[in-house]
Amino acid sequence: MSIITENEIKQTPNAVDKKQKLYDLIIIGGGPAGLSAALYGARGNISTLVLEKGLPGGELNNTEEVENYPGIDSKKGPEIAEMMIEHAKRFGAEYMNLTTIYSVDLKAQPKVLKTEEGDILAKSVIIATGSEHRKLGVPGEKEYAGKGVSYCAVCDGAFFKNKHVVVVGGGNAAVEEGNFVTRYASKVTLIHRRDTLRAEKIVQKRALNNPKMNFIWDTAVESIEGDVMGVTKVKIKNLKTQEQSELACDGVFIYVGLEPNISLFKDQIKLDEGNRIITNEKLETNIPGVFAAGDVRVTPLRQAVTAAADGSLAATIAIGFIESLDD
Repeated sequence: MSIITENEIKQTPNAVDKKQKLYDLIIIGGGPAGLSAALYGARGNISTLVLEKGLPGGELNNTEEVENYPGIDSKKGPEIAEMMIEHAKRFGAEYMNLTTIYSVDLKAQPKVLKTEEGDILAKSVIIATGSEHRKLGVPGEKEYAGKGVSYCAVCDGAFFKNKHVVVVGGGNAAVEEGNFVTRYASKVTLIHRRDTLRAEKIVQKRALNNPKMNFIWDTAVESIEGDVMGVTKVKIKNLKTQEQSELACDGVFIYVGLEPNISLFKDQIKLDEGNRIITNEKLETNIPGVFAAGDVRVTPLRQAVTAAADGSLAATIAIGFIESLDD
């Protein structure tokens, strides 16, 4: 496998554009996994670049309070995200807000990322692109997106002051965000397909004891309806009795799982049946020099703390890989 060094890039114009910079490590994604990787990469004295299309911190920006990160009793998610990016930058990590990566060639050496800023090269890549909210796929969901349908209570909860809001789901995100929306809404109705919540017990307890929270069990949302002003109701069906009914509401917050962001890599990286990246215990993928960390990979727990641990390990192993290229 031929390797193009920084010196060769400068001396061989036909190999790559002289303006291209070769990084030791490029991290795609700026959530807890990516920012932790950036910190460890920069502290390891390798040139490190984080590429992120949104705000640094990923899902932390959609989390009102983080209470299960070691050493932090309770802190707002965006505040932790800001601390993480500043920490990585202090050690020399670079951060680029990038809307579009057109394609990646991960099997090349160096790896090539074609972006809106031109080609960017890397000896090693960590994929930390996380996941995005899964859609219900029902009529009205797309039509009323931004007009009453939302996937982020922290972002949009304040728009529903003194209104009735429906939350769909039964995991931590649904229950926590439903509880959060009660700060603004007069009533929150959580609709769940099962007869028990999947959220952690402490999260469940808060919601079940919240006088503004209502629960509809064993029920699915079949459609979201409204008018020119926005959402006005949902049509629902009890999955045990098959009884159909309507529920008037002013907004719908959807939390029915996450889909990994792998569209850029799916033709090169091995995935499991859930479209998550398969890694070994060192977070190595099937391609040498390419690692995966956080929610995008196969992992039994998807939390900020496990994502951060993934990032630190992936960067540490990546440093060893980069050093081996010079042997």
